[in-house]
Amino acid sequence: VQVVESGGGLVQAGGSLRLSCAVAGITFTINVIGWYRQAPGKQRELVADISKGGSTNYADSVKGRFTVSRDNAKNTVYLQMNSLKPEDTAVYYCKAATFISDTWGQGTQVTVSS
Repeated sequence: VQVVESGGGLVQAGGSLRLSCAVAGITFTINVIGWYRQAPGKQRELVADISKGGSTNYADSVKGRFTVSRDNAKNTVYLQMNSLKPEDTAVYYCKAATFISDTWGQGTQVTVSS
């Protein structure tokens, strides 16, 4: 399994960004795809994830602002981020989880200016 994120950038507070996570390889073995973020000096944290069956889960800090979705035909998971805040600034990572292992992407930087 390979994972590649894209879509990060610089945005003003209140703005929006959409991140993409393209997955390749034996994709039918993937159970959950999650978006994580890591800000400088902080631990990596779960932002949102989506299961094989389409169930979603969100961190309290992003509920109502972020939406995770998937396009199975494109093997891509999206993270739509609205009403962005400076505290959302971080490197965002995508992780594909199977029963055997986890595969992380290289990350994409999101910077929200105040």
